[in-house]
Amino acid sequence: MTAPLTPPPHERPPHDGWQPPAAGHEDHAPHHPVHGGYGQDGPGLRTELVEGLVTLVAVTVGGVLLGLLWWWLAPHVPLVGEVSGKSWVVYLKDSEGEQAIGVDGTFTLLGLAFGALSGLVVFLARRRGGVPLTVGLGVGALLAGLVAWRLGVWLGPTEDVIAHAKDVGKGVTFSAPLKLGTMGALLAAPLAALLVHLGLTALFGPRDPDPYDEIGPHPKDPYGAPLP
Repeated sequence: MTAPLTPPPHERPPHDGWQPPAAGHEDHAPHHPVHGGYGQDGPGLRTELVEGLVTLVAVTVGGVLLGLLWWWLAPHVPLVGEVSGKSWVVYLKDSEGEQAIGVDGTFTLLGLAFGALSGLVVFLARRRGGVPLTVGLGVGALLAGLVAWRLGVWLGPTEDVIAHAKDVGKGVTFSAPLKLGTMGALLAAPLAALLVHLGLTALFGPRDPDPYDEIGPHPKDPYGAPLP
């Protein structure tokens, strides 16, 4: 009889590749964590909600400056009061004037500039996107337009044009109250803010890592074609 080719257990080398690991010992092979999981590439939902709320409040407060600029730069619409019988009648001094259109145009242009500046500032301060931040920026810009509109109306001439005509006297020119002929001008600020912010984020914002780059090279078959 021939001797067995396999040595006894006590004579086997300690690093036998076929020897199973001893009980209680774990494989210490390095584990590579997979990046890009939920919560790994963002600040967290609570932080994003706080940033969105702060953005909303800050942009809304900026509507005060927008209202002051509109009140200061908007053209004045001249009115004249006359007495017809026992009542007062107020009419436009220049029926073909374009001052009323200029009031809406001034508000729209200021809203576009304010919205674009808000989107730029938010991007430079955050340099990331996110639904809460975008919603806060858009809603804040819309509220800023409302604040500017009401502030301009409040700072401008009184809305009681009959009483104003009586105060200045018959045939005396006075300014009409500030008002928007079209409420669509309120959308100028939020549209500009969102377009600028989303555009900058798409062009210069951080990119999501390719999950295949984290795992390693693509596996291929013996013929060099990538495996599914």
